[in-house]
Amino acid sequence: MTKTLGRDGLSLTTATKEENTTMSRPTLQIIIASTRPGRRGTAVAAWIRGLAADHRGFEVEVVDLASVGLPILDEPRHPRLQQYTQPHTKAWSATVDRADAFLFVTPEYNHSFPAALKNALDYLFLEWGDKPVGLVSYGGVSAGLRSVAALKPVLAALRMVPALEAVSIPDLGARIDEDDVFCSDARLDAAAKAMLDEVARLAGALASLRPRT
Repeated sequence: MTKTLGRDGLSLTTATKEENTTMSRPTLQIIIASTRPGRRGTAVAAWIRGLAADHRGFEVEVVDLASVGLPILDEPRHPRLQQYTQPHTKAWSATVDRADAFLFVTPEYNHSFPAALKNALDYLFLEWGDKPVGLVSYGGVSAGLRSVAALKPVLAALRMVPALEAVSIPDLGARIDEDDVFCSDARLDAAAKAMLDEVARLAGALASLRPRT
């Protein structure tokens, strides 16, 4: 089953698949980083979700940080200890912990990535570690590349493994139609497939490094 969590047309939708492959596929979470009204990240996430489902290498979840609604970090202890005091932290920990891999769909804000994504990352530590992440950035001429450059040191500090292959979308506004649907092209589709292939490969390689309870 393909599961989605979030809003803006992404919430509570499911897609079926063959049961004989269900148990073997890693869980891929597509995290929408922008939370502002009028954002376009939901359209990009819907596109990449479709490609991830067609890839057939993952169980897919879409996690919308606007719906998760984490306040600014309010835990008194270092997340490495996992001594969480807030219900929202415990729920967020459970969400991230069940994932085997991630795609971050992020715009560029002032040469960096959204504060909502930084906050969501800072809430946890062990739950992120030894998991691959594919980066889908979007923007104007820069295609969100400065967001990715700022994000990578944070991922390294969390012991996450970014895929070399990535998707960088320039001139996003020109790619959104009147129905708020993202209009891709062959180049972007090929880049997304290469990224998904690499994330799947890394997920298999890194799984043995993570203890499971």
